[in-house]
Amino acid sequence: MNYRPEGCYFRTAANQRYISSIETLTEAMEKGIILEARVELCDNAHNLIIDIPCCKGVIPREEGAVGISEGRVRDIALISRVNKTVCFKVTSIGIGSDGKPEAMLSRSAAQEECFKQYIYKLSCGDVIEARVTHIERFGCFVDIGCGISSMIPIDAISVSRISDPSDRFAVGQYIRAVVKGREQERVFLTHKELLGSWEQNAAEFEVGETVSGIVRSVEEYGIFVELAPNLAGLAEPKENVIAGQNVSVYIKAIIPDKMKIKLVIVDVCEDNGHLSDIRYFSDADHIDSWRYSTEKSGKFIGTVFE
Repeated sequence: MNYRPEGCYFRTAANQRYISSIETLTEAMEKGIILEARVELCDNAHNLIIDIPCCKGVIPREEGAVGISEGRVRDIALISRVNKTVCFKVTSIGIGSDGKPEAMLSRSAAQEECFKQYIYKLSCGDVIEARVTHIERFGCFVDIGCGISSMIPIDAISVSRISDPSDRFAVGQYIRAVVKGREQERVFLTHKELLGSWEQNAAEFEVGETVSGIVRSVEEYGIFVELAPNLAGLAEPKENVIAGQNVSVYIKAIIPDKMKIKLVIVDVCEDNGHLSDIRYFSDADHIDSWRYSTEKSGKFIGTVFE
C-alpha cells in the first residue's frame, strides 16, 4: 500500500474485495493489509463502529488514533470521523454479544505503519500529496497519509496574501505540499513553492490585456490585486473597492527588474462563487530550492530546503 490520505483507497477493487466477506477479511488480517471503510457511529465510550459489508467492525477508543491513549490527541479526533472513511488493520475476528460476526480493528496500527514506512522517511524538499481536512484562520490542516495530520500556515499557502485559507482551499480538496521540516511525528509543510516564480507567473500575462483578478488589500497609495496565487499587481486608487472583490484590470506595465505589475481597475465584477483550480508549476517529487525573485531584481526571495 502507498500511504495516501484516508479515503483514497476505499473504492478500489482490492479494498472492496477484502471487506466483502469474512474469508477475505481474514486474509487481510493475516497479511497485515491496511483497509478502509466508513464510520457509521461513535458510541458513548468513543469506540468507532465501522460499516463493513460482511460484519460489524469496531475500533476501540484507544485504537482510534496514535496518541489517543496517551492523551496527546483529543477525543474530538474520533468524534469527527463519523460518516467519513478511515483506515485500519484487522486485529481479530470473532462473534459479538449479538451472536453475529464482529471484527476488532485498529486505526492506530495503520498509522504506526504509515509513520514507520513513510512519514519517518520524508526529507526536506519532498513533495507529497495531502487532503484538506479542516481550515482555521491561521492555517490549513491536511491529512498526509492514513489520517495523520499536518498544517500549512496561512503565510506558506501562497505568495499573494490571503485573509483566510478558505480563499485558496476547500475541505476535501486534494493538494500537493512540500516538506519544510520534520520533528519526530510532526511534519511541517509549505505550499507556495509549487505555484511558480514571479517570472513564470508574469509570463502568463501581456501588457495591454484586460484580465480578471481579486482585490487582496486596499492602501492609500493603491490597490493590490491578485492575478494568480503567486502574483499580484498594484492598481491605481479607485473609490468603492474593497478587499475580496473580483475585478477586471487593465495591465499597464510589467517590470521584471522591480517585480512589479502596474494595473488599472476597469470594473468590479460579481463573485463567481467557486475556487479556481490550483495550477502547479512542477510535478517533481522533490525540490532542493525555489527562487521566486527574478535574476534582474538583484535579490533572492525563495526557499532553500535543507
